[in-house]
Amino acid sequence: MKRFLAYLKAELLEALRTPAFLVPTLVFPSMFFLLFAAPNLKTPSAANFTALAFMIFAVFGVVFFQYGVGTAFERENPWFAHLKTMPAPPLTRPLAQVTSSLLVAFLAAFVLYLTARLSTPLAIPPDRWPKIALALLLGTVPMGLFGLAIGQTFNHRAAIPVANLIYLPLSFIGGLWMPPAFLPEWAQKISTLTPTRHWAELAWHAAVHKPWPLDSLLGLGFYTLLFGAFALWASRRPTAR
Repeated sequence: MKRFLAYLKAELLEALRTPAFLVPTLVFPSMFFLLFAAPNLKTPSAANFTALAFMIFAVFGVVFFQYGVGTAFERENPWFAHLKTMPAPPLTRPLAQVTSSLLVAFLAAFVLYLTARLSTPLAIPPDRWPKIALALLLGTVPMGLFGLAIGQTFNHRAAIPVANLIYLPLSFIGGLWMPPAFLPEWAQKISTLTPTRHWAELAWHAAVHKPWPLDSLLGLGFYTLLFGAFALWASRRPTAR
């Protein structure tokens, strides 16, 4: 536990000492929400629906890029190879990294919640937030594995544009920027197949106190297995070579 806390402290300090990473990570989703969504949200139901979608957008961005670009950077940095030789259980540092990224991700979601609360008629009962938080957490598993696979496949220069080419279209088609019914017809046909749409459905159903749809749970489970297999294959490529 002491080693875990030491690694966690180091990860959080690194984030705090890199404001060029931390500030845009926390501010960008809220700024995007204020510019393009908040002015059109006049009812509580619309505000609830859209704010939750943008909270997923915020969490998705942190987890996907930290695992994706962060892993690609670590693969090429001798310091991180040196850390692997330290006398600590092999999962200590990865667990600290996961915890750190989740803390930053949920902080970004909280900033968006405050932004929506101040700028829209957001009104979600307090007793529904625990299930919403669990929905947010469940979606980080497949998307974190997807980011890890990207980081294991590409170097840090290529990982950034590749991650953006995945992150932005998945956010749009998954209905995180606008209600799925407002998407172009071609996007509506694809939307229900995306992991981001399954993720959003869990949060939306939790907000209106409805059971989670089985197809969304199965969809996230399928993508967890798919991206997990991709990440495992990508991590073993150097050994195979």
